[in-house]
Amino acid sequence: MASTTSSLLHILLLLLLLSHPSEQQQTSSLSPSDKAALFDIRSNLRDLPGSNFFSTWDFASDPCATFAGVICSPDDEQGTQSLRVSVLTLGTGLADSPGLTGILSPSLANLTALTDLVVYAGRIYGPIPPNIGTRLRRLRLVSISNNPICGPIPVSLAGLPDLHTLDLGHNKLQGPIPTPLLLPSSPNLKVLILAANGGLSGELPPGISTAQLLHLDLRGNYLTGALPRLPSTLRYLSASDNALSGTLDNAFAAQLPDLAFLDLSMNAFTGPIPPALFALPRLSSILLQRNNLSGPLAVPPPGGEAPPSWAVVDLSHNVLTGEVPAALAAAGSLFLNNNRLTGAVPKEVARSVYVGSMTTLYAQHNYLTSFPAQPLPLPDSVALCLSYNCMSLTSAAAAGCPGSAGTQPSRPSYQCSNITIAVTGGRDG
Repeated sequence: MASTTSSLLHILLLLLLLSHPSEQQQTSSLSPSDKAALFDIRSNLRDLPGSNFFSTWDFASDPCATFAGVICSPDDEQGTQSLRVSVLTLGTGLADSPGLTGILSPSLANLTALTDLVVYAGRIYGPIPPNIGTRLRRLRLVSISNNPICGPIPVSLAGLPDLHTLDLGHNKLQGPIPTPLLLPSSPNLKVLILAANGGLSGELPPGISTAQLLHLDLRGNYLTGALPRLPSTLRYLSASDNALSGTLDNAFAAQLPDLAFLDLSMNAFTGPIPPALFALPRLSSILLQRNNLSGPLAVPPPGGEAPPSWAVVDLSHNVLTGEVPAALAAAGSLFLNNNRLTGAVPKEVARSVYVGSMTTLYAQHNYLTSFPAQPLPLPDSVALCLSYNCMSLTSAAAAGCPGSAGTQPSRPSYQCSNITIAVTGGRDG
């Protein structure tokens, strides 16, 4: 009898526990302030036709368990057992999803435990809430890209202690880049992407050299002034399609041991290309086309155990003079067209073309005098263009020309006689 009574009591206790959750279970739900913030965010955004991102956002359910794009974590800093939104992703980022439209609610700044904020491509417009960085001090990742978001970059995003990646690219942001973003006041910022906004303007601060940036993408804006000395930590730099000017000497005066990608094309840089640039040990892409760079090319000869080699070197559409350096034979694709280069193409470059290690050589619209003949047939995979120079062309030397090269095979003789052309004897072997 006692055993039966004990069993019944055990069952009753289990039923009681199931029907009345423990205090811990009761308090382990999303904080009311975060739930209210999510409600405001949802009220200001909607799915574009063909998107169903918000189909799971039913506020009668638990946002932490059911809402797409919401990840919650215990609020350890507050010493409570309530849950806070730590990661918010708006949109799916899938190629077949048109994304969201509407505005970013100021209530976004009430998610004070947020560490990661991602807003995928869509038609979200209006400004980024200006106090986003003032309130969200735990942010590590902010990616709000590929939307028609306008207005300035919030100054409050500068100086966040843990911010590692800030991607605001492909929007319609305007005004200057907040200087503290590019200085040690953002101590952990490693990736800064502000590309293709069009309206970002002003100059880059000289103190950028003291930042710890690894990846800096500023292309497609209206930045002006000179390029300052660069951070020694940089691995990727794109500042193409701006209005930057001046020489490149100061920018590459310091060591850049890890720089692998450089794109400064479509600006107004002048003066010579610093020889130190070609000696950077990890640099594989050099894109300097469509500037006003001038003077001869001084490329250090290969040296050391691992001489530089480049996937692509594009120096086209400048006013470079002198002869083609033999060391450029190490490029996989070499674009020298539309300059004022003279003399014979070095035999090292010609050999690299014929063995197929250089798959593209565009050197049209210069004043080159000859291209060394080789005993090998030109590989089918190679694009070679030498038209409109001071030489007679073989069919192979024009077969790979783009339509922009024109139809004239060689320059008129009077143009060639009006420029000083170096004697090329002994280099055609």
